[in-house]
Amino acid sequence: MAVGGRVVISEIFCKGCELCVSACPQQVLEIATDRLTPKGFHPARLKAEGCTGCAICALVCPDAAITVYRELQPRPAPAAA
Repeated sequence: MAVGGRVVISEIFCKGCELCVSACPQQVLEIATDRLTPKGFHPARLKAEGCTGCAICALVCPDAAITVYRELQPRPAPAAA
């Protein structure tokens, strides 16, 4: 079983500091320049598939705005010979 991840970013707490974006080893986060939070910040968001659930983004977030869920994903069956 492969492990994947799902990132949930709370826009109420996110201030768009970009620490999560620069810390993500899979480079799947970005700052949403087309949106504003209720406090007037551009929030972080998931931009691509490929999150491994490492939770580095959540660890570096100074506002605890990120929750990471790790999920087991079935591996594809090998091709028949």
